[in-house]
Amino acid sequence: MGRFLSPDAYLKSIYSLTAEGLKKHGIKGIIFDIDNTLVPTYTKEADIKVATFLEDLKRNGIKIAIVSNARQERVEKFCRHLDVDYFYKALKPFRKGYVKAVETMGLRPSEAAIAGDQLFTDILGGNLLGMKTILIKPIDSREPFPVKLKRILEKPFLIGKKYLDKF
Repeated sequence: MGRFLSPDAYLKSIYSLTAEGLKKHGIKGIIFDIDNTLVPTYTKEADIKVATFLEDLKRNGIKIAIVSNARQERVEKFCRHLDVDYFYKALKPFRKGYVKAVETMGLRPSEAAIAGDQLFTDILGGNLLGMKTILIKPIDSREPFPVKLKRILEKPFLIGKKYLDKF
């Protein structure tokens, strides 16, 4: 079970990702989680910094998709101006959302990565499908109670892990 909860990289922020670094690792497309990965949980829409970042990745040949366990309304509102494929109520870590995203990007799982803030959803699901996995340090500590409980369970798996400056 431990290997399925081990990401390929630990990053302090999505902004540590570059198209060049992703390509160097054989990644042609990346799936992002929304809450506490791209923006704090309470942020309803993508800000200009997130939109510019995603657009820069796309302009440099990286395909983008959003896969979230959130409701349709939340995900659609967030993605409205991003021009990316998105999948809501994905039931991560189950395969459905990841498979749809990878297929939509026209890639094999081994050519894609998932970037998310949770071991038991984002990282586990990506590893089970054979994707590269990138754990992003949560943006904000203000989270729903169930997520706070999961954070306690994640701690033993994160002891001694070092965050990279770039990927």
